[in-house]
Amino acid sequence: MRFVTFTTKATGIRAGILSNDGVVPLSGSARDILAGLDNPHPTGEAIPLADVRLLPPIPDPQKIICVGQNYRDHCAEQNVPLPDRPIIFTKFVTSLAGPRDNIVLPRISTQIDFEIELAFVIGKTGKHIPKERALDHVAGYMVFNDVTARDIQRADKQWVRGKSCDTFAPCGPALVTRDEIPDPQNLKLKLSVNGVAMQSSNTSQMIFGVADLIAFLSQTITLVPGDIISTGTPPGVGHFRKPPVYLKPGDKVVATIEKLGSLENTCVAE
Repeated sequence: MRFVTFTTKATGIRAGILSNDGVVPLSGSARDILAGLDNPHPTGEAIPLADVRLLPPIPDPQKIICVGQNYRDHCAEQNVPLPDRPIIFTKFVTSLAGPRDNIVLPRISTQIDFEIELAFVIGKTGKHIPKERALDHVAGYMVFNDVTARDIQRADKQWVRGKSCDTFAPCGPALVTRDEIPDPQNLKLKLSVNGVAMQSSNTSQMIFGVADLIAFLSQTITLVPGDIISTGTPPGVGHFRKPPVYLKPGDKVVATIEKLGSLENTCVAE
């Protein structure tokens, strides 16, 4: 199943299911449905996809947790050793953007980068979750772009502000439920800018897989339905290219993960 959150002039913001015929509206919010607070049921006929604006599948998570330097090939690209434990940072909810929304390039940055990532969403509350039961807590998976202002990141000497600018977390296009993705550690992912391939890898390159991350995070953090966890990016980011490649107004960024779909975001000046 493919959960979405969408809006139209007639419906306002609604949860729905993506189907071949469009989007079928559901009762309740996406997060309440995941938390089991709502028993969803269709509330109308499918709306053609061309008539809806897709929003982030989970537009109101309690947490957005991200992982840095989590691909072997990305560490090799940077010439840094593999980390011995996950490197964790956060993004703010105001950084979320839909799968077709614009990426707004803030006027104070000239070094804005792209990072395709696999994200997963928590579907069941837990703490001290053992690795062997970790995937039971996953509701589903989606594509995520960890957009980053490298100059802000470098000047601040930490990551949060440069990664949390408004619209710096496009995600979607749908939350694909766990039953459709039996092995999250074997998915091809790729990203292009203006049709030029930039990133290409496989989630098998992750140092810490989905189950490892859930077990690690839940040692100290209670994970709740709707929490978004993004798992790191493979090589090919603009910052480590020679010469570097940074996003500029008019650029179209397409991020695709096998079985999950694509984000297609255009960059605009603030």
